Amino acid sequence: MAGHASKQIDSKTLWGGKISPFSTSYGKLMMWFFLVSDALTFGGLLIAYGFTRHAFQDAWPIGEETFNSLPFLGHGFPLIYVALMTFILIVSSVTMVLAVEAGHRMDKKGVIKWMIATIIGGFFFVGSQAWEWAHFIHGSEFGKVELADGSQAIVKGHFGEISSFTVITAGDHHKVGEKITEDLLHEYQHAASEGHILNNIITLHDGSTAQINKEANEHMELIIKVAGAEHKLNEHIEEKDGASKMYEEVINSGVSNRVVYGANLEQNEYGPQQYGQFFFFITGFHGFHVFSGVIINIIILMGVIGGVYHKRGHYEMVEKTGLYWHFVDLVWVFVFTFFYLV
Repeated sequence: MAGHASKQIDSKTLWGGKISPFSTSYGKLMMWFFLVSDALTFGGLLIAYGFTRHAFQDAWPIGEETFNSLPFLGHGFPLIYVALMTFILIVSSVTMVLAVEAGHRMDKKGVIKWMIATIIGGFFFVGSQAWEWAHFIHGSEFGKVELADGSQAIVKGHFGEISSFTVITAGDHHKVGEKITEDLLHEYQHAASEGHILNNIITLHDGSTAQINKEANEHMELIIKVAGAEHKLNEHIEEKDGASKMYEEVINSGVSNRVVYGANLEQNEYGPQQYGQFFFFITGFHGFHVFSGVIINIIILMGVIGGVYHKRGHYEMVEKTGLYWHFVDLVWVFVFTFFYLV
């Protein structure tokens, strides 16, 4: 190939390194570098979640069964609130686009208006996620129970209302014959998990004992999540098969640790322990990103209101903030799909 001479590029065409080769600013490039590295972090977490879920495929919780509550309305609304959270976050991404577009037109009032709308959407999402965490930690009214054969089952149905406790043995705070009507469910669940309920008699925190006045549970169904000597994984035990009787036997056994309510890093009502750990870490990590984005948006908004960027002649800081906000929204689409839909 000796006959072919190398092509010479003149100094006007050759990039000299003093300006961006992509016609974009240094700040935007650095934001993209950060977002790519952050995407790899989230990608690694979701891949680890996928491998762990595959190992516990049959016992893994189903999203619509775990997240089926609405504030003030109780249970029976599968994924409705999570869908609302997702919708609000996506709408906030749209308002962020409108803020950036207003900045391109040097419309200061428009930037302020749409950034405020974005911040409100972000606060709603963070607050909703805090509520979702609280609900997840507290758990259902039934809890997860360990049956006589060693199997573990989650419970579905209608929980009978607890009207009161009637004290039959006095303790440090309660007298014989006293009717207790406050904090009943919390006291009931704590006693059940500690094995302080025997034959419908509850031992309260002050040492007194009381008769539990409670309506019967209805439409009971046990779903086996850990197999035992008699029951197989994912077996459904319905009312006609003695689900209520089996559940009541656990509650009234007087044995501790046969009922688990809610989830933390050590135990999990909804399924394998790893499920709770991944849920707290991944959704918490994303929630931290959303909260950080809200704080950044507030700081940039203060600069917009003060006219800082209008004096510069451009609103590039709003655009860079928008890149981060869109990334946070996009990541949530994947988190939502992995945890709630698949």
